[in-house]
Amino acid sequence: MPSLTEWKVPLSAQPRAQDYDFDLERALRAVVGLHSIIPADAFTAATLGTERAGNGVVIGDDLVLTIGYLITEAESVWLHLGDGRIVQGHALGFDSETGFGLVQALGRLEIEPLPLGSSGAAQVGDRVIIGGAGGRTRSVAGEIAGRQEFADYWEYLLDDAIFTSPSHPNWGGAALISDHGDLIGIGSLQLERERKDQYFNMIVPIDLLKPVLDDLRQFGCRTNRPARPWLGIYASEIEDKIVIMGVADKGPASRSGIQSGDVVQAVNGKAVSDLSDLYRKIWALGDAGVDVPLTVSHEGITFEVVLASTDRAKLLKAPRLH
Repeated sequence: MPSLTEWKVPLSAQPRAQDYDFDLERALRAVVGLHSIIPADAFTAATLGTERAGNGVVIGDDLVLTIGYLITEAESVWLHLGDGRIVQGHALGFDSETGFGLVQALGRLEIEPLPLGSSGAAQVGDRVIIGGAGGRTRSVAGEIAGRQEFADYWEYLLDDAIFTSPSHPNWGGAALISDHGDLIGIGSLQLERERKDQYFNMIVPIDLLKPVLDDLRQFGCRTNRPARPWLGIYASEIEDKIVIMGVADKGPASRSGIQSGDVVQAVNGKAVSDLSDLYRKIWALGDAGVDVPLTVSHEGITFEVVLASTDRAKLLKAPRLH
């Protein structure tokens, strides 16, 4: 993992302690660096890599919250603290619906946790800090630029994602800190919106963590509801069409003959309008394992195909405690 001293946010974009009514330095100490190693034969190794680095946030009991793709199938996790210490961690698990990941430190962090706030109370225009590992010089003073539905190609949908500006350059697992010093979200992506060269961070709201936190701590997954059906498709909206850009190896779509360039027109006979509509119609059919009838076209030829959905978690390596 790169040293925390190798880069800095431009001074003009850094948060200033005098602008806040809480202890900024203490709050930012709760943001730590995270480095994970994933086996080469892991299901996600080809798409997400075998080494992943980003941020995590101490939220209590030496417990670190991050974004799930950083620790999915990790065989080892290392936490890089602001005082130079490196502490081994254990990937407890992640929630595929929200995207959160949870790590248990295997040594004492001696860091005051960042309290969980209310993302539901956050409004467009609110001042926020996007906190990165390394303190104020690796953090961005920004604002909430938008709140809206977010759907993306890996069968992922949030009803009410948070978008912040300016963008943090090391967004994965970054802390979204409110004007009151509470944690209200975890950084997931960088997106370009509206006009060229205007970038935003997509943030997963912290309110989505609260119903699943206890399950993640105890079981490493969401156990209070069955898994959603997963097809293993990578889809995108192109010219008002839902186009398959690729399929996951060993996934239901790859076994059914679905291929890049296919256009999804309907689910179970009901026309789909966009990615959000596609996912909702698939998930409405039932739990993981349900058959998913699709109407698909390829080079002008329309055909019907039934995919036997699965639980994506069954293809992933489970976390191991060393």
